Amino acid sequence: MTEVSKITFANSSRVRKGTVIVIVGEGLKFGERAMALGIDALVRRAAKIVEYSGKSMKVLDILAPADTGIDRLIVVGAGKAETLTGQDWMRLGGVAMGVLSGVSAATIVLERPDSAGLDPNFAADFSLGLAMRSYSFDKYKPSKDENGGSAKKLPAAITVLVGDPAAVRTAWKNRSAIGEGVTMARDLVNEPANVLGPVEFAKQAAGLKSLGIVVEVLSEKQMAKLGMRALLGVAQGSPRPPRLVVMRWNSGKARERPVAFVGKGVVFDTGGISIKPAGGMEDMKGDMAGAATVTGLMCALAGRKAKVNAVGVIGLVENAVDGNAQRPGDIVEAMSGRTIEIINTDAEGRLVLADALHYTETRFKPKFMIDLATLTGAVIVALGHQYAGLYCTEDGLAENLRAAGDATGEGVWRMPLSPEYNKLINSKFADVKNTGGRGAGSITAAQFLKRFVKDTPWAHLDIAGTAMGSPQTEINRSWASGYGVRLLDRLVSDFYEG
Repeated sequence: MTEVSKITFANSSRVRKGTVIVIVGEGLKFGERAMALGIDALVRRAAKIVEYSGKSMKVLDILAPADTGIDRLIVVGAGKAETLTGQDWMRLGGVAMGVLSGVSAATIVLERPDSAGLDPNFAADFSLGLAMRSYSFDKYKPSKDENGGSAKKLPAAITVLVGDPAAVRTAWKNRSAIGEGVTMARDLVNEPANVLGPVEFAKQAAGLKSLGIVVEVLSEKQMAKLGMRALLGVAQGSPRPPRLVVMRWNSGKARERPVAFVGKGVVFDTGGISIKPAGGMEDMKGDMAGAATVTGLMCALAGRKAKVNAVGVIGLVENAVDGNAQRPGDIVEAMSGRTIEIINTDAEGRLVLADALHYTETRFKPKFMIDLATLTGAVIVALGHQYAGLYCTEDGLAENLRAAGDATGEGVWRMPLSPEYNKLINSKFADVKNTGGRGAGSITAAQFLKRFVKDTPWAHLDIAGTAMGSPQTEINRSWASGYGVRLLDRLVSDFYEG
């Protein structure tokens, strides 16, 4: 699925060669399989020298341990094993993968370092951590380094030794599908904009038909007929035509209303006539991360055959500058009939979402809608890169998102939606203007979107700080994190599936 070429699950205690990883608890507690290797005394001697105690996520690396036949023994600390969650086991997998750089094959003795057996779901979480940490986007790097050798990492073949391989394989099927969705989202965000335009992105999404997803791609002409003038106004400065992609996964109850996810897909954002400063503008290839997340989520739901009816809608445009580009002061009529005064052409993502949300709500009448967008720099000022900003019209949906965020480590922080902010986006010449200025910038962006949602429970996730340039973690070393795929998959599986 990523740089890990193969993960194999087996039940054996015979490990006498190559690179071996064992899990220990705090205080150097060993599980039965690790004890059977006869390496506990060796580890204790080495640990004493470097004052290693098996604390959570800490590593002890022993090269060519004497009298073992093992080339390299890596000890990964689990801390207090009885408190570990699935997210903790995933992080442990990431830590394990992080010390396997350059290793073509390894064996991992995976067990709880106490008398309790390891839940197969936790073993699958650990393996997902392995796969996610191994991801790298190096397709444009040279195939040879300066010395003539391979410049790219070789994928590793990993054997994970567990108590019940069959049960772990069953759990891994779902985790692997989720990992594929995260990988797809990361790949899309990392891809340069000269390669991935709206048409090319739409083709990538259309490839999900192979998983049983029904995909429709709406052309510029079709969107014009529907009255999507807000979205089309953003696209008019680029020679690259816009697209609206609808992805439907129908595996829930017949005639049951779907859950809906809407993504902002600005494949590159110059800011338009309100042009951005040059410094850091290259990062604007990632301004389609919301659409990437929705696409990756649909991939994950279909890959694990989720028992749900789900719709993913992504608006794909490029915000460029030419003589036909939208101007500050222009007024456009959205599909909903509301008129919008353009104050700043760099506040373009909300225009794309205004039409995409209205289209999704009126066509599919979903149980709820969640949109994702790298919408504002203001959310980074407020929350940094640790949480996505959450705006929501229904407490139950907001609480479910919070719980899913806690479970996956993809955190959300609820921000206010309040009528008091509406005056900042009231326009003298139209129903609404597309920006309220610097103050409360992320909030007024959400208030703007809310005007294009009727009665459907709705949540907006501002992922500007979490989807790209995000913190490097145990399970991610990529500029594009794939944030939101695991969060929303967990939301579906815990609260809306079956």
